[in-house]
Amino acid sequence: MSGEKNDTTNKEAIKIKIDSFFTALSAKDIKQMMLHYADDAVVFDVKPPFQTKGAMAWKHVWEASLPFFPENFTVEIKDLVIHTDGNIGFAFYLFKLIGSENDHPAMQTWMRTTTGFKLQNGKWKIVHDHASLPFSPQNNQAVFSLEA
Repeated sequence: MSGEKNDTTNKEAIKIKIDSFFTALSAKDIKQMMLHYADDAVVFDVKPPFQTKGAMAWKHVWEASLPFFPENFTVEIKDLVIHTDGNIGFAFYLFKLIGSENDHPAMQTWMRTTTGFKLQNGKWKIVHDHASLPFSPQNNQAVFSLEA
C-alpha cells in the first residue's frame, strides 16, 4: 500500500511542477522556468534547434523565443497523464496558450508534449522535454488544431 501512496504523492508533485512551470511561462519568468530543469536536460522542440542539450542552452532558446509570445496569456492543459516509478516520472499532455489576443499566431496551436522527470536531491527536475505538432500526410503541413 505504501507504494501506491508514494506513486500518488509523486504524481501530485509532478502535476504541481507542470503547473508551476506554466505559471512561470505565462509570466515570462525565465529564471523560474529554468528552476524546473536538470542541468543536463535534453529538449526536443518544434523549431530549430530540434535538440538542445543542457539547461543553459535551453535558457537561451527561451530568451530568444519569449519576445514572440503574446503579451498576456495563460496555458490550458488537456488530457494530462502522469506515470511514476521510484525516482523517475513522465507526463504527456496537450497544451495551448489562451488569452485575449485570439489572432496571435501562438494562440492557434495545440502542442503535444512528453516531459520526463527525475527526482534529484528531493526535487522533481525535467530531464527531457519533447514538444511536437502533428502533420497532415495529404499536404505535409503542420496541424495546429484538435479538429482535423
